[in-house]
Amino acid sequence: MDNDRARFFAEESWTGGVIGLGYVGLPLAVTMVQNGLRAIGFDRSPRRVEMLQRGISPVEDVTDEELSAALAGGLQITSDESDLAQSDAIFICVPSPLGRHREPDLSFIKSAAATVENVVGPGMLVSLESTTYPGTTEDIIVPAVTGKGLVADEDVFVAFSPERVSPGAEMKTGDIPKVVGGISPTSTEVAAAAYARVVAAVHPVSSARAAEMAKLLENTYRAVNIGLVNEMAQLAHELDINIWEVVDAAATKPFGFHAFYPGPGVGGHCIPLDPQFLAWRAKEANFSTRFIDLAEQVNTKMPEYAATRVADLLNRHGKPVFGTRILGIGIAYKPDVSDDRESASIEVLKELEQRGAHVSVLDPVVGKARIESHGFPSVGEDDSLADFAVAVLLTDHAVLDLKRIAAEVPLVLDTRGAFRRSGYEPDNVEFL
Repeated sequence: MDNDRARFFAEESWTGGVIGLGYVGLPLAVTMVQNGLRAIGFDRSPRRVEMLQRGISPVEDVTDEELSAALAGGLQITSDESDLAQSDAIFICVPSPLGRHREPDLSFIKSAAATVENVVGPGMLVSLESTTYPGTTEDIIVPAVTGKGLVADEDVFVAFSPERVSPGAEMKTGDIPKVVGGISPTSTEVAAAAYARVVAAVHPVSSARAAEMAKLLENTYRAVNIGLVNEMAQLAHELDINIWEVVDAAATKPFGFHAFYPGPGVGGHCIPLDPQFLAWRAKEANFSTRFIDLAEQVNTKMPEYAATRVADLLNRHGKPVFGTRILGIGIAYKPDVSDDRESASIEVLKELEQRGAHVSVLDPVVGKARIESHGFPSVGEDDSLADFAVAVLLTDHAVLDLKRIAAEVPLVLDTRGAFRRSGYEPDNVEFL
Protein backbone atom coordinates (compact mmCIF):
# COMPACT_ATOMS: atom_id res chain seq x y z
CA MET A 1 0.00 0.00 0.00
CA ASP A 2 1.83 3.10 -1.30
CA ASN A 3 -0.65 5.62 0.08
CA ASP A 4 0.48 6.69 3.58
CA ARG A 5 -2.97 7.89 4.62
CA ALA A 6 -4.58 4.67 3.43
CA ARG A 7 -1.98 2.75 5.42
CA PHE A 8 -2.88 4.82 8.50
CA PHE A 9 -6.58 3.92 8.22
CA ALA A 10 -5.73 0.28 7.53
CA GLU A 11 -3.32 -0.21 10.42
CA GLU A 12 -3.60 2.45 13.12
CA SER A 13 -6.17 3.24 15.78
CA TRP A 14 -8.28 6.14 14.53
CA THR A 15 -11.38 8.11 15.42
CA GLY A 16 -14.48 8.28 13.26
CA GLY A 17 -16.96 11.14 13.52
CA VAL A 18 -20.55 10.47 12.49
CA ILE A 19 -22.92 13.31 11.60
CA GLY A 20 -26.53 12.25 12.08
CA LEU A 21 -27.46 9.57 14.63
CA GLY A 22 -30.50 8.04 12.99
CA TYR A 23 -31.08 4.59 11.53
CA VAL A 24 -27.83 4.85 9.48
CA GLY A 25 -25.45 6.89 11.62
CA LEU A 26 -26.03 5.28 15.01
CA PRO A 27 -25.44 1.69 13.84
CA LEU A 28 -22.30 2.89 12.01
CA ALA A 29 -20.93 4.58 15.13
CA VAL A 30 -21.68 1.53 17.29
CA THR A 31 -20.10 -0.79 14.72
CA MET A 32 -16.90 1.31 14.76
CA VAL A 33 -16.57 0.86 18.50
CA GLN A 34 -17.33 -2.85 18.21
CA ASN A 35 -14.38 -3.04 15.82
CA GLY A 36 -11.97 -1.39 18.23
CA LEU A 37 -12.14 2.17 16.92
CA ARG A 38 -13.18 5.35 18.71
CA ALA A 39 -16.33 7.09 17.50
CA ILE A 40 -17.83 10.53 18.01
CA GLY A 41 -21.53 10.74 17.21
CA PHE A 42 -22.92 14.20 16.49
CA ASP A 43 -26.57 15.13 16.20
CA ARG A 44 -28.30 18.53 16.26
CA SER A 45 -31.27 17.24 18.27
CA PRO A 46 -30.63 17.88 22.00
CA ARG A 47 -33.42 15.46 22.89
CA ARG A 48 -31.87 12.66 20.83
CA VAL A 49 -28.38 13.35 22.20
CA GLU A 50 -29.66 13.30 25.78
CA MET A 51 -31.50 10.03 25.16
CA LEU A 52 -28.45 8.41 23.58
CA GLN A 53 -26.15 9.58 26.35
CA ARG A 54 -28.43 7.76 28.80
CA GLY A 55 -28.09 4.56 26.78
CA ILE A 56 -31.57 4.63 25.27
CA SER A 57 -31.55 3.75 21.59
CA PRO A 58 -34.26 5.22 19.33
CA VAL A 59 -33.13 2.91 16.52
CA GLU A 60 -34.48 -0.64 16.33
CA ASP A 61 -31.27 -2.05 14.85
CA VAL A 62 -29.28 -0.95 17.91
CA THR A 63 -30.41 -2.34 21.26
CA ASP A 64 -30.05 -0.40 24.49
CA GLU A 65 -27.52 -3.01 25.57
CA GLU A 66 -25.44 -2.53 22.41
CA LEU A 67 -25.56 1.24 22.82
CA SER A 68 -24.55 1.05 26.49
CA ALA A 69 -21.65 -1.25 25.62
CA ALA A 70 -20.52 1.16 22.89
CA LEU A 71 -20.69 4.11 25.32
CA ALA A 72 -18.59 2.13 27.79
CA GLY A 73 -16.20 1.31 24.95
CA GLY A 74 -15.56 4.92 24.04
CA LEU A 75 -18.49 6.12 21.94
CA GLN A 76 -18.95 9.85 22.54
CA ILE A 77 -22.36 11.40 21.85
CA THR A 78 -22.42 15.17 21.38
CA SER A 79 -24.38 18.11 20.02
CA ASP A 80 -21.24 20.26 19.91
CA GLU A 81 -19.88 20.21 16.39
CA SER A 82 -16.42 21.31 17.54
CA ASP A 83 -15.96 17.83 19.06
CA LEU A 84 -15.81 16.45 15.52
CA ALA A 85 -12.47 18.18 15.02
CA GLN A 86 -10.92 15.26 16.94
CA SER A 87 -11.94 12.90 14.13
CA ASP A 88 -9.63 11.35 11.57
CA ALA A 89 -12.62 10.55 9.35
CA ILE A 90 -16.13 12.03 9.20
CA PHE A 91 -19.10 10.10 7.88
CA ILE A 92 -22.19 12.09 6.88
CA CYS A 93 -25.39 10.12 7.57
CA VAL A 94 -28.19 12.69 7.36
CA PRO A 95 -31.66 12.49 5.73
CA SER A 96 -32.07 13.29 2.06
CA PRO A 97 -35.82 13.61 1.44
CA LEU A 98 -37.75 14.99 -1.52
CA GLY A 99 -39.27 18.46 -1.57
CA ARG A 100 -42.87 19.49 -2.24
CA HIS A 101 -42.44 19.05 -5.98
CA ARG A 102 -40.49 15.77 -5.63
CA GLU A 103 -37.18 17.51 -6.18
CA PRO A 104 -34.13 16.53 -4.07
CA ASP A 105 -34.03 18.32 -0.73
CA LEU A 106 -30.32 18.71 0.00
CA SER A 107 -30.73 21.00 3.00
CA PHE A 108 -29.55 18.36 5.49
CA ILE A 109 -26.52 17.48 3.36
CA LYS A 110 -25.64 21.16 2.94
CA SER A 111 -25.96 21.71 6.69
CA ALA A 112 -23.67 18.74 7.33
CA ALA A 113 -21.19 20.08 4.76
CA ALA A 114 -21.14 23.40 6.60
CA THR A 115 -20.39 21.54 9.83
CA VAL A 116 -17.55 19.68 8.14
CA GLU A 117 -16.14 22.95 6.79
CA ASN A 118 -15.93 24.25 10.36
CA VAL A 119 -14.00 21.25 11.71
CA VAL A 120 -12.08 19.71 8.79
CA GLY A 121 -8.33 19.40 9.20
CA PRO A 122 -5.29 17.99 7.41
CA GLY A 123 -5.34 14.26 6.78
CA MET A 124 -9.09 13.90 7.32
CA LEU A 125 -11.32 11.60 5.27
CA VAL A 126 -14.87 12.83 4.62
CA SER A 127 -17.41 10.33 3.31
CA LEU A 128 -21.01 11.08 2.37
CA GLU A 129 -23.44 8.20 2.95
CA SER A 130 -26.77 9.97 2.38
CA THR A 131 -28.61 8.88 -0.77
CA THR A 132 -28.47 11.55 -3.44
CA TYR A 133 -28.09 12.20 -7.16
CA PRO A 134 -24.79 11.63 -9.01
CA GLY A 135 -22.52 14.64 -8.62
CA THR A 136 -23.56 15.70 -5.11
CA THR A 137 -20.27 14.72 -3.47
CA GLU A 138 -18.27 16.76 -5.96
CA ASP A 139 -20.72 19.67 -5.98
CA ILE A 140 -21.28 20.07 -2.22
CA ILE A 141 -18.77 18.12 -0.14
CA VAL A 142 -15.57 18.97 -2.06
CA PRO A 143 -16.08 22.77 -1.89
CA ALA A 144 -16.81 22.48 1.83
CA VAL A 145 -13.65 20.55 2.69
CA THR A 146 -11.38 22.67 0.49
CA GLY A 147 -12.96 26.03 1.34
CA LYS A 148 -10.24 27.01 3.78
CA GLY A 149 -7.26 26.14 1.65
CA LEU A 150 -6.95 22.37 2.10
CA VAL A 151 -6.09 20.53 -1.11
CA ALA A 152 -8.19 17.54 -2.12
CA ASP A 153 -6.24 14.25 -2.28
CA GLU A 154 -3.27 15.85 -0.54
CA ASP A 155 -4.62 17.41 2.66
CA VAL A 156 -8.12 15.93 2.70
CA PHE A 157 -9.80 12.93 1.09
CA VAL A 158 -13.40 12.73 -0.09
CA ALA A 159 -15.63 9.79 -1.01
CA PHE A 160 -19.19 8.59 -1.32
CA SER A 161 -20.29 5.27 0.18
CA PRO A 162 -24.05 4.67 0.07
CA GLU A 163 -25.84 3.41 3.15
CA ARG A 164 -27.46 0.03 2.66
CA VAL A 165 -29.30 -0.32 5.94
CA SER A 166 -32.54 -2.31 5.92
CA PRO A 167 -34.32 -1.65 9.25
CA GLY A 168 -35.40 -4.84 10.96
CA ALA A 169 -33.23 -7.07 8.76
CA GLU A 170 -30.99 -9.73 10.29
CA MET A 171 -27.88 -8.36 8.58
CA LYS A 172 -26.14 -5.69 10.61
CA THR A 173 -24.16 -2.70 9.32
CA GLY A 174 -20.85 -4.53 9.58
CA ASP A 175 -22.15 -7.49 7.57
CA ILE A 176 -23.29 -5.53 4.52
CA PRO A 177 -20.69 -4.98 1.75
CA LYS A 178 -19.77 -1.34 1.22
CA VAL A 179 -19.56 0.30 -2.19
CA VAL A 180 -16.90 3.04 -2.00
CA GLY A 181 -16.11 5.66 -4.64
CA GLY A 182 -13.74 8.55 -4.09
CA ILE A 183 -13.34 11.75 -6.05
CA SER A 184 -10.08 10.23 -7.31
CA PRO A 185 -8.25 6.89 -7.07
CA THR A 186 -6.31 8.29 -4.10
CA SER A 187 -9.45 9.17 -2.16
CA THR A 188 -10.98 5.82 -3.08
CA GLU A 189 -7.99 3.98 -1.66
CA VAL A 190 -8.09 5.96 1.58
CA ALA A 191 -11.84 5.52 2.02
CA ALA A 192 -11.70 1.80 1.18
CA ALA A 193 -8.97 1.30 3.78
CA ALA A 194 -11.07 3.05 6.42
CA TYR A 195 -14.27 1.14 5.66
CA ALA A 196 -12.39 -2.16 5.64
CA ARG A 197 -11.87 -1.65 9.38
CA VAL A 198 -15.61 -1.35 9.91
CA VAL A 199 -17.38 -3.73 7.49
CA ALA A 200 -16.76 -7.25 6.24
CA ALA A 201 -16.30 -6.38 2.56
CA VAL A 202 -15.55 -3.29 0.49
CA HIS A 203 -16.24 -2.89 -3.23
CA PRO A 204 -14.33 0.09 -4.68
CA VAL A 205 -15.66 1.81 -7.81
CA SER A 206 -14.03 4.31 -10.13
CA SER A 207 -15.66 7.49 -8.84
CA ALA A 208 -18.00 9.05 -6.31
CA ARG A 209 -20.55 9.50 -9.10
CA ALA A 210 -20.48 5.75 -9.85
CA ALA A 211 -21.08 4.99 -6.16
CA GLU A 212 -23.92 7.52 -6.02
CA MET A 213 -25.57 5.95 -9.05
CA ALA A 214 -25.08 2.39 -7.76
CA LYS A 215 -27.28 3.20 -4.77
CA LEU A 216 -29.98 4.66 -6.99
CA LEU A 217 -29.86 1.65 -9.31
CA GLU A 218 -30.34 -0.73 -6.37
CA ASN A 219 -33.62 0.86 -5.33
CA THR A 220 -34.80 1.81 -8.82
CA TYR A 221 -34.47 -1.87 -9.73
CA ARG A 222 -36.77 -2.71 -6.85
CA ALA A 223 -39.24 0.09 -7.62
CA VAL A 224 -39.55 -0.91 -11.29
CA ASN A 225 -40.03 -4.60 -10.50
CA ILE A 226 -42.56 -3.84 -7.78
CA GLY A 227 -44.40 -1.64 -10.27
CA LEU A 228 -44.41 -4.52 -12.76
CA VAL A 229 -45.82 -7.06 -10.32
CA ASN A 230 -48.38 -4.53 -9.01
CA GLU A 231 -49.64 -4.06 -12.55
CA MET A 232 -49.65 -7.83 -13.08
CA ALA A 233 -51.69 -8.21 -9.88
CA GLN A 234 -54.38 -5.91 -11.22
CA LEU A 235 -54.47 -7.78 -14.53
CA ALA A 236 -54.57 -11.15 -12.76
CA HIS A 237 -57.55 -10.01 -10.70
CA GLU A 238 -59.43 -9.02 -13.85
CA LEU A 239 -58.66 -12.46 -15.34
CA ASP A 240 -59.68 -14.24 -12.11
CA ILE A 241 -56.15 -15.56 -11.52
CA ASN A 242 -54.35 -15.68 -8.16
CA ILE A 243 -51.21 -13.54 -8.66
CA TRP A 244 -49.58 -15.04 -5.54
CA GLU A 245 -49.83 -18.50 -7.05
CA VAL A 246 -48.43 -17.19 -10.33
CA VAL A 247 -45.39 -15.54 -8.70
CA ASP A 248 -44.67 -18.62 -6.59
CA ALA A 249 -44.83 -20.77 -9.71
CA ALA A 250 -42.51 -18.49 -11.68
CA ALA A 251 -40.08 -18.42 -8.76
CA THR A 252 -39.47 -22.16 -9.09
CA LYS A 253 -37.30 -21.38 -12.12
CA PRO A 254 -33.72 -21.67 -10.79
CA PHE A 255 -32.37 -18.91 -13.02
CA GLY A 256 -33.46 -15.70 -14.71
CA PHE A 257 -36.28 -14.81 -12.31
CA HIS A 258 -36.34 -13.00 -8.97
CA ALA A 259 -39.66 -12.99 -7.14
CA PHE A 260 -41.32 -9.68 -6.32
CA TYR A 261 -44.75 -9.61 -4.73
CA PRO A 262 -47.60 -7.07 -5.01
CA GLY A 263 -48.76 -4.85 -2.20
CA PRO A 264 -50.74 -1.71 -1.40
CA GLY A 265 -47.91 0.53 -2.62
CA VAL A 266 -44.30 1.29 -1.77
CA GLY A 267 -43.09 2.98 1.39
CA GLY A 268 -40.11 3.69 3.58
CA HIS A 269 -37.06 5.82 3.17
CA CYS A 270 -35.70 4.34 -0.09
CA ILE A 271 -38.00 2.96 -2.78
CA PRO A 272 -40.48 5.86 -3.01
CA LEU A 273 -37.67 8.44 -2.97
CA ASP A 274 -34.44 7.16 -4.50
CA PRO A 275 -35.65 6.64 -8.10
CA GLN A 276 -36.84 10.25 -8.08
CA PHE A 277 -33.29 11.47 -7.40
CA LEU A 278 -32.25 9.70 -10.58
CA ALA A 279 -35.27 10.95 -12.55
CA TRP A 280 -34.61 14.52 -11.41
CA ARG A 281 -30.95 14.32 -12.40
CA ALA A 282 -31.95 12.80 -15.75
CA LYS A 283 -34.23 15.73 -16.50
CA GLU A 284 -31.27 18.06 -15.97
CA ALA A 285 -29.46 16.04 -18.63
CA ASN A 286 -32.52 16.23 -20.92
CA PHE A 287 -33.01 12.46 -20.61
CA SER A 288 -36.37 10.74 -20.18
CA THR A 289 -36.57 8.01 -17.52
CA ARG A 290 -39.59 6.18 -18.89
CA PHE A 291 -39.32 3.00 -16.80
CA ILE A 292 -38.92 4.99 -13.58
CA ASP A 293 -41.82 7.30 -14.39
CA LEU A 294 -44.13 4.43 -15.33
CA ALA A 295 -43.25 2.43 -12.20
CA GLU A 296 -43.97 5.46 -10.03
CA GLN A 297 -47.35 5.92 -11.70
CA VAL A 298 -48.30 2.31 -11.00
CA ASN A 299 -46.96 2.25 -7.44
CA THR A 300 -48.48 5.57 -6.37
CA LYS A 301 -51.89 4.39 -7.63
CA MET A 302 -51.80 1.18 -5.59
CA PRO A 303 -53.27 2.69 -2.38
CA GLU A 304 -56.28 3.86 -4.37
CA TYR A 305 -56.55 0.45 -6.03
CA ALA A 306 -56.35 -1.33 -2.65
CA ALA A 307 -59.10 0.92 -1.27
CA THR A 308 -61.25 0.15 -4.32
CA ARG A 309 -60.76 -3.58 -3.73
CA VAL A 310 -62.01 -3.11 -0.15
CA ALA A 311 -65.04 -1.24 -1.49
CA ASP A 312 -65.72 -4.00 -4.04
CA LEU A 313 -65.46 -6.65 -1.35
CA LEU A 314 -68.00 -4.83 0.82
CA ASN A 315 -70.28 -4.18 -2.14
CA ARG A 316 -70.41 -7.88 -3.04
CA HIS A 317 -71.71 -8.50 0.47
CA GLY A 318 -74.30 -5.72 0.28
CA LYS A 319 -72.45 -3.16 2.37
CA PRO A 320 -71.30 0.37 1.51
CA VAL A 321 -67.98 1.93 2.38
CA PHE A 322 -69.72 5.03 3.74
CA GLY A 323 -70.40 4.69 7.44
CA THR A 324 -68.83 1.22 7.69
CA ARG A 325 -66.27 0.33 10.36
CA ILE A 326 -63.05 -0.84 8.74
CA LEU A 327 -60.01 -2.22 10.56
CA GLY A 328 -56.62 -1.40 9.09
CA ILE A 329 -54.03 -3.94 10.19
CA GLY A 330 -50.51 -2.52 10.14
CA ILE A 331 -49.35 0.96 9.17
CA ALA A 332 -45.58 0.39 9.17
CA TYR A 333 -44.03 0.48 5.72
CA LYS A 334 -42.61 -3.05 6.13
CA PRO A 335 -43.16 -5.96 8.52
CA ASP A 336 -41.69 -6.16 12.02
CA VAL A 337 -40.51 -2.55 12.24
CA SER A 338 -42.19 0.50 13.79
CA ASP A 339 -41.12 2.79 10.94
CA ASP A 340 -44.10 4.31 9.14
CA ARG A 341 -42.28 6.80 6.90
CA GLU A 342 -43.88 7.15 3.48
CA SER A 343 -46.06 4.14 4.33
CA ALA A 344 -48.53 3.18 1.62
CA SER A 345 -50.69 1.57 4.31
CA ILE A 346 -51.55 5.01 5.69
CA GLU A 347 -52.52 6.20 2.23
CA VAL A 348 -54.92 3.26 1.80
CA LEU A 349 -56.65 4.06 5.09
CA LYS A 350 -56.85 7.77 4.31
CA GLU A 351 -58.45 6.92 0.97
CA LEU A 352 -61.06 4.79 2.75
CA GLU A 353 -61.74 7.63 5.20
CA GLN A 354 -62.26 10.01 2.30
CA ARG A 355 -64.89 7.60 1.01
CA GLY A 356 -66.73 7.87 4.33
CA ALA A 357 -65.48 4.80 6.22
CA HIS A 358 -64.82 4.80 9.96
CA VAL A 359 -61.24 3.52 10.11
CA SER A 360 -59.39 2.15 13.13
CA VAL A 361 -55.90 0.63 13.21
CA LEU A 362 -54.38 -2.43 14.85
CA ASP A 363 -50.58 -2.36 14.81
CA PRO A 364 -48.83 -3.77 17.89
CA VAL A 365 -45.40 -2.95 16.47
CA VAL A 366 -45.98 0.73 15.66
CA GLY A 367 -47.97 1.30 18.84
CA LYS A 368 -50.90 3.42 20.03
CA ALA A 369 -49.23 6.85 20.19
CA ARG A 370 -47.90 6.73 16.64
CA ILE A 371 -51.16 5.36 15.25
CA GLU A 372 -53.16 8.17 16.87
CA SER A 373 -50.68 10.76 15.59
CA HIS A 374 -52.04 9.96 12.13
CA GLY A 375 -55.59 10.60 13.31
CA PHE A 376 -56.73 6.97 13.54
CA PRO A 377 -58.25 5.35 16.64
CA SER A 378 -56.00 2.58 17.92
CA VAL A 379 -57.21 -0.97 18.53
CA GLY A 380 -55.38 -3.03 21.15
CA GLU A 381 -54.36 -6.66 20.73
CA ASP A 382 -56.91 -7.74 23.35
CA ASP A 383 -59.79 -5.61 22.02
CA SER A 384 -62.70 -7.29 20.29
CA LEU A 385 -62.66 -7.11 16.48
CA ALA A 386 -66.23 -8.27 16.01
CA ASP A 387 -67.64 -4.79 15.33
CA PHE A 388 -65.63 -4.33 12.13
CA ALA A 389 -67.26 -5.23 8.82
CA VAL A 390 -63.94 -5.78 7.06
CA ALA A 391 -60.24 -5.89 7.89
CA VAL A 392 -57.57 -4.91 5.40
CA LEU A 393 -54.17 -6.43 6.18
CA LEU A 394 -51.60 -3.88 5.06
CA THR A 395 -48.43 -4.79 6.96
CA ASP A 396 -47.72 -8.43 7.69
CA HIS A 397 -46.06 -8.29 11.11
CA ALA A 398 -45.05 -11.73 12.39
CA VAL A 399 -46.79 -11.09 15.74
CA LEU A 400 -50.24 -10.81 14.17
CA ASP A 401 -52.71 -13.54 15.08
CA LEU A 402 -54.11 -14.29 11.63
CA LYS A 403 -56.50 -16.99 12.82
CA ARG A 404 -58.05 -14.66 15.36
CA ILE A 405 -58.44 -11.89 12.77
CA ALA A 406 -60.19 -14.20 10.30
CA ALA A 407 -62.37 -15.66 13.05
CA GLU A 408 -63.59 -12.32 14.42
CA VAL A 409 -63.88 -10.16 11.28
CA PRO A 410 -66.40 -11.32 8.62
CA LEU A 411 -64.35 -10.14 5.62
CA VAL A 412 -60.59 -9.76 5.19
CA LEU A 413 -58.59 -8.33 2.30
CA ASP A 414 -54.96 -9.51 2.54
CA THR A 415 -52.76 -7.16 0.50
CA ARG A 416 -49.52 -8.90 1.51
CA GLY A 417 -50.19 -12.61 1.02
CA ALA A 418 -49.68 -13.25 4.74
CA PHE A 419 -52.47 -15.83 5.00
CA ARG A 420 -51.16 -17.70 1.98
CA ARG A 421 -47.64 -17.89 3.44
CA SER A 422 -49.05 -19.13 6.74
CA GLY A 423 -50.88 -21.97 5.00
CA TYR A 424 -54.17 -20.78 6.49
CA GLU A 425 -56.63 -19.52 3.85
CA PRO A 426 -60.20 -19.40 5.22
CA ASP A 427 -63.08 -18.62 2.88
CA ASN A 428 -63.60 -15.08 4.23
CA VAL A 429 -60.08 -13.99 3.20
CA GLU A 430 -59.52 -12.44 -0.23
CA PHE A 431 -56.13 -11.51 -1.67
CA LEU A 432 -55.08 -8.33 -3.47
